[in-house]
Amino acid sequence: MWNDKTVCVVFPVFNEENNIKDAIEKFYENPYVDDVIAVDNNSTDNTKSEILTTNAIYIYESEPGYGSALSRGLIEAKSDLIVTCEPDGTFKADDIIKLLIYSDDYKVVFGTRTSKFCVWDGANMKWFLRYGNWAVAKLLEYLFNGPSLTDVGCTYKLIHKESLNKIVNTFKVKQSHFQPEFMINSIMSTKNIVEIPVEYLPRKGISKITGSLTKAIKLGLVMIFYIIYRRLFPNRPENN
Repeated sequence: MWNDKTVCVVFPVFNEENNIKDAIEKFYENPYVDDVIAVDNNSTDNTKSEILTTNAIYIYESEPGYGSALSRGLIEAKSDLIVTCEPDGTFKADDIIKLLIYSDDYKVVFGTRTSKFCVWDGANMKWFLRYGNWAVAKLLEYLFNGPSLTDVGCTYKLIHKESLNKIVNTFKVKQSHFQPEFMINSIMSTKNIVEIPVEYLPRKGISKITGSLTKAIKLGLVMIFYIIYRRLFPNRPENN
């Protein structure tokens, strides 16, 4: 609990049997975290059994896709403050304090992995990914009159429950470009948003989304087209 507000962490999970238990336990060790929700998105390994050995709330989401899992977790979260994160070891559980401190003054807090001195040796944030994230984030910032943004793909975020309630039923993206949708919908709902740097560590295992340069470029292009589409056609159905 943080300043009389309950805190919940949401993990989207797909085939993370080697990481998920450790991630859950590290967040539960944090004195401010009340609940952890792990959304199993059709894992084919022992992810489910690993989650069930912890105190986390297990949720199964059958519709495939990163966005499907994360939006389901946001729907299920009941706490006053909801934090989204990855269970792959790239983020520090202790960094949640940074988001919580800023939550006293802001309704939504975005993390950024592009601060050079917060990127650890071996982390999957080489210059191409770092500047690519920065460029796409600046495009989103400009087109939607958002706060200063430097990272369009960071999962480590916090949102107040009352702010989430305004947008949780607007999520349509089911795949890997969910983060720009979350950011755009948040900005359109409130201007009380800030972005702060968080530590970015080497991943345990290989990323399913940006594990190769080709995948990273493809996702970047999808994000760019999605952001422009949302700006040009704000009232049309989105392509998932």
